[in-house]
Amino acid sequence: MIRLGAGAPDRIVAVGAHCDDIAIGAGGTLLTMCQARPGIRVDALVLSGGGGEREQEERAALAAFCPGADLRPTVAKLPDGRLPAHWAEAKAAVEELRGQTEPQVVLAPRTDDAHQDHRTLARLVTTAFRDHLVLGYEIVKWDGDLGRPVAYQPLAPGTAEEKVRLLQEHYPSQRHRPWYDPEAFLGLARIRGIECHARYAEAFAVTKLTLNLGG
Repeated sequence: MIRLGAGAPDRIVAVGAHCDDIAIGAGGTLLTMCQARPGIRVDALVLSGGGGEREQEERAALAAFCPGADLRPTVAKLPDGRLPAHWAEAKAAVEELRGQTEPQVVLAPRTDDAHQDHRTLARLVTTAFRDHLVLGYEIVKWDGDLGRPVAYQPLAPGTAEEKVRLLQEHYPSQRHRPWYDPEAFLGLARIRGIECHARYAEAFAVTKLTLNLGG
């Protein structure tokens, strides 16, 4: 478990149920961490979208969101919208990832996300990465499931704007969706920034956190 005062991480894990989940939920945080610590190892796992246009988008996007990082992406081929029915395969993919790295930070969906795929992955992550700081990112959607986050990563204005630009550039397959636009992404970042006394921020849920305040 990463602890307060433990210093900058050199290994992180980022997981998503679908291509673009990681970038939408934590793209600004990835940019911030990778720019601050060149060579940081980023193990990324996406459970669906493999083998087609979506995988190509995802690999290019992750490379852009992780500049200078030791990026190790995996895009699996589980069916979009059906992860609960493919629990065993999803669990095996997460467990395989766990066996490959010992990260200080894990970026994953929230355990109370309304989307069944996000929620399934989130619950698998918290069982596989038991002694790690797991930050549950948020994704704005029709379901209206945004809650009250407890952890914030402030974003420099240029970083927030770069995140939005990269989302538009690298995921042309998603541009037709009514919620997929710069105003939505930057607007949420502005709200989360207000909540942590910054201009922009990304916010996260935390299910468990161990402190080391006397160390």
